[in-house]
Amino acid sequence: MKSLILKISAFAAVTVLLTAGFAALITAQQTQVRTPRQMPLPANPDFSKMEVQTLHVQGNVYLIAGAGGNIAVQAGDDGVLMVDTGYDKMSDKVMAAVKKISTKPIRDIVLTTLADDHTGANEVFVKAGSVNQAGPGLGGRPNTADLIGSGGLLRIMTEIGPDKISVNRWPPKTFLTPRMDFYMNDEPVIIMHIPEANTGGDSMVWFRKSEVIVTGDIFDETSFPRIDLEHGGGINGVIEGLNQLLEIMVPKHLQEGGTMVIPGHGRIGDEHDVLEYRDMVTIIRNRVQNAINKKMTLAQIKAAKPTYTYEYDLRFGNNKAWTPEMFVEAIYKSLTAAKP
Repeated sequence: MKSLILKISAFAAVTVLLTAGFAALITAQQTQVRTPRQMPLPANPDFSKMEVQTLHVQGNVYLIAGAGGNIAVQAGDDGVLMVDTGYDKMSDKVMAAVKKISTKPIRDIVLTTLADDHTGANEVFVKAGSVNQAGPGLGGRPNTADLIGSGGLLRIMTEIGPDKISVNRWPPKTFLTPRMDFYMNDEPVIIMHIPEANTGGDSMVWFRKSEVIVTGDIFDETSFPRIDLEHGGGINGVIEGLNQLLEIMVPKHLQEGGTMVIPGHGRIGDEHDVLEYRDMVTIIRNRVQNAINKKMTLAQIKAAKPTYTYEYDLRFGNNKAWTPEMFVEAIYKSLTAAKP
């Protein structure tokens, strides 16, 4: 009888420890999800309080975070290649961070998407002389850096017009094919255009030797993907981009490590992160499509909360500038727009 009591007591103690441990794990996971560096930016950020952080990803590639969208820097003997430039009001802090990575001149800037938090500082860099762009209204100068984007991105910027987007932000070097590639700092750089994703002009940048891919807003660790329907975005394009991303990623072990991804916002990811994100977006898209097939209205679909599953809303639904309801509405309009 005494031994039975001891066994029961021991079992109870283990149960308490396991329960406490599980609770601690859940708390830690929730805390990690809400880490300030992973949270989406407010609609009107206070730039005076924003600071940039620099992190070596792997190979020749670095991440500069905190200036709006994530900025990637590839550095080597040939000079500096940047992917995106962040907000214009953060350009001084970004420039200081770039100079700490390399004192070489900036040779190229690749643009992944349209948004101000990714392209807002283009003009500031040009005027500062850090990027000498040969483009509309600027005139050509020898040994100039290239500002590169898809033909779709340039088309969108020109349609919006110079009153809203300065011509100094427009990419004068564009490509109309699915891919553009070149060699810099002893590695191949491949730009992959993803049509009808967040906009009609989005691209991802693959540093093939470093095994780092910069996704722009196609993959966002802090939010549901933003879909700009007005400028050619679509839910199926986002999913196609994520599928293309998974096709070229190679994990080191059990979907971890190996090819690393710099998302549009938030922490660096690997194949597991992209796979979970792709599945999440696909599941929500399918739920909205099934509701459309059942002749449900947009209001009814929103009321059904197709994003409210597992940790989806908890992790990705905290962006007041892009709410779950806005995401669902964009999916609905994207799926119904193609129908006669």
